[in-house]
Amino acid sequence: MVIVGIIALCVVLAILAFLVPRLSRHPQNGAQRTMGVGSRAGSKAPGPLGRLFSKPFRSSSRALGRSGSAGRRARGRMPF
Repeated sequence: MVIVGIIALCVVLAILAFLVPRLSRHPQNGAQRTMGVGSRAGSKAPGPLGRLFSKPFRSSSRALGRSGSAGRRARGRMPF
């Protein structure tokens, strides 16, 4: 269920970045900040468990950043 939510957020962010590139930065930063909080909380676990628990949040944050930048990049390549 969480994976579906992250994918939906990436799609919405990419569409928002394509339609209004400047206004998409704030939602992207907010979503990445939320993932950062989860990553920091997961990394508090001892030893290898900390890396294991924080990894899904780091990869989700990276996916959100990539989808936002891809939408803005696609908008910049449009001929109009």
